[in-house]
Amino acid sequence: MWIDTHCHLDAPEFGVDHALALSLRARAAAQGVGLCVIPAVERANFDTVRTLAHRMGDAYALGIHPLYVPRAQDSDLAALDAALTEHRDDPRLVAVGEIGLDFFVPELCTPTMRERQVQMYRAQLRLARKYGLPVILHVRRSADVLLKHLRELPVAGIAHAFNGSEQQAGAFLDLGFKLGFGGACTFEPAKQLRRLAAELPLSALVLETDAPDIPPQWLYVTAAERALGRAQGINSPLELPRIGAVVAQLRGLPLEALREATTANARHALPRLAALEAVR
Repeated sequence: MWIDTHCHLDAPEFGVDHALALSLRARAAAQGVGLCVIPAVERANFDTVRTLAHRMGDAYALGIHPLYVPRAQDSDLAALDAALTEHRDDPRLVAVGEIGLDFFVPELCTPTMRERQVQMYRAQLRLARKYGLPVILHVRRSADVLLKHLRELPVAGIAHAFNGSEQQAGAFLDLGFKLGFGGACTFEPAKQLRRLAAELPLSALVLETDAPDIPPQWLYVTAAERALGRAQGINSPLELPRIGAVVAQLRGLPLEALREATTANARHALPRLAALEAVR
């Protein structure tokens, strides 16, 4: 089966009642997507991702995303600690995430916000260590700083939507991480990313959609096309096998070999997934 290691099925794009998410998830299951990991982004959706994961037979992670740091309070960290305690025996809770650093969004790059992001990131690394859980990292123009703090507070997990250099990839791998590849590598102009998808050790790769974000090339609609009335396609776990086919082609691998390897890698990165498959 395929494992989508990162998809936000609770996002508003899937409807307030999650009906579209449930429909697309069922269609993805019919295409061999056996498990999805639904990461939280802030305190307000901790319960939502947990409920959805149980409803869909999937997995979830709890954490505070760097894009939500500006409105996060210190009490949210206490709430995260409490939630991790309450659900520590839930087999569907597989990681602390989505956490990390974002040095791309301008309002997050002021000295004050950079410092606040680092504070929240380090606090969540400590929680991951406390509960013996891996992390799911948001990495956007922040790989070197993320790595610096990981060396001080070591945990393993997944560097989601990896788009760094070969050297940064190697540094994450040395720390026990897997690297998430998704829709971005389906665009031919993404030459550096496609080269990494083709040349990194097969043991390094996990697959993801980041649905509804980072749509693959076949769903992407330019601003000019949208202005003419063409609707943006909705990214979902349904696209994962086709993304996998692109990566397999880049590597010159049979699709089955790519599927087996990335599924094994996901289980290695998020060890609770292996046990979870037994209770599906």
